[in-house]
Amino acid sequence: MATSPPPYSPYPQYPSQPPQPAYPPDAVGGGGLRHPRWWQRRWVRYGALSTLLALSGLVILALVQEQTGTEGFLVGLGLAVLPVPLLVGAFRWLDRVQPGPWRNVLFAFAWGACAAALIAIVANSFATRWIATATADPSSADTLGATVIAPVVEESAKAAAVLLVFLFRRRDFTGIVDGVVIAGVTATGFAFTENILYLGTAFGTDQLTGDSGIASVTAATFFVRIVLSPFAHPLFTVLTGIGFGIAALCGERQRARRVLVPVAGLLLAMSMHAFWNGSSTFGRYGFFAVYGMFMVPAFGLLTWLAVWTRQRELRTVREELPAYVYAGWLGAAGPFVLGSMRARQLAREYAAYHFGKAAGRAVTEYEWYATALALLRRRGQRGRAGADFVARERELLTELWSRRELVRPALEYAARTAAPGGWPGYGGYAPAAYGAAVPYPAYNPYRS
Repeated sequence: MATSPPPYSPYPQYPSQPPQPAYPPDAVGGGGLRHPRWWQRRWVRYGALSTLLALSGLVILALVQEQTGTEGFLVGLGLAVLPVPLLVGAFRWLDRVQPGPWRNVLFAFAWGACAAALIAIVANSFATRWIATATADPSSADTLGATVIAPVVEESAKAAAVLLVFLFRRRDFTGIVDGVVIAGVTATGFAFTENILYLGTAFGTDQLTGDSGIASVTAATFFVRIVLSPFAHPLFTVLTGIGFGIAALCGERQRARRVLVPVAGLLLAMSMHAFWNGSSTFGRYGFFAVYGMFMVPAFGLLTWLAVWTRQRELRTVREELPAYVYAGWLGAAGPFVLGSMRARQLAREYAAYHFGKAAGRAVTEYEWYATALALLRRRGQRGRAGADFVARERELLTELWSRRELVRPALEYAARTAAPGGWPGYGGYAPAAYGAAVPYPAYNPYRS
């Protein structure tokens, strides 16, 4: 078996050696680089962001508790948390082809639940009071605030989280699915805090009026916000995420599109949000008409788009990785297993069961790096890769090569088990669908 990596480039259109990067403008004499200033250090940025979110959480907690009371807050919290695991789980399921790190998900949820909710409460209250004072008509101020001010403020606040991940976690933000996941989780956090406020307030109203049971305000609010439309806020903000996802797929020269498409997604999210908030003014059955004729079809369409995008990523893996099989970087079973969610799961379970949790984690990491490599190569073929394409490709190949011995038996087992009629490439050859046979020596997982 080969003990060193094969020649670097798996296809001739790219050079076999990456170009040497030029020094940035702040390079100092003698070939050294200046040390980053204290505010540019990673721990400073992380600390500042964590402090901001923690302070926002404390302030929003105090504001909500003040408006709902302690008992109302606890009731609202218990009811509002019910849809959160389902929504976050759905977005993580969608992201299983190339799952982003949990830190991005936690940041998105915390931003939505704390920072975005605080911005929305403060800005909406201020704007509504100002409109009521200027027009001397509180009822019209409430309507205008809900249909115009709230959509603009809330969608902008939630979009800030997507923008931050897009700018500062660029390697984790590679396409539409990443945009959908970050936007959806951010909106889930925002809706969580908002639901606590609405449900807690409704409970306080029932306490004052003595209503209880199915006819109570709390029950009606729970039915509308938790049962009927838990997906409302994620649905709006996902449009912004799709805009950023399309921007991530654009080439570096398509600067206008990289700016205009996210803005268009944000404006569309605001418009849909305003239409939904204004449904209560459309008559007695306006809410149900908008829900049935607009929200449900839009939800179904975006769900289909997200699932289709996920399947397209798997197809890209199957189509792009055979080039690396030919070059000797991957085993013959790789493209088939990595392009099937069922085969991936089989590989992880096999590795964890026979070789321990560390092997299971290695297979998971291998799947992630291979998917990133396939998507990178697809962008390169379409002329959308960045200037660091060759360096990034080499980095991913190095990660895959370092895990090849540990994951190969799991990949071969998954291929034999998942392929109809058995794995056609087992025994040392790639399947005929890849166009050629690529032999490699038999592998003994017990050999040192």
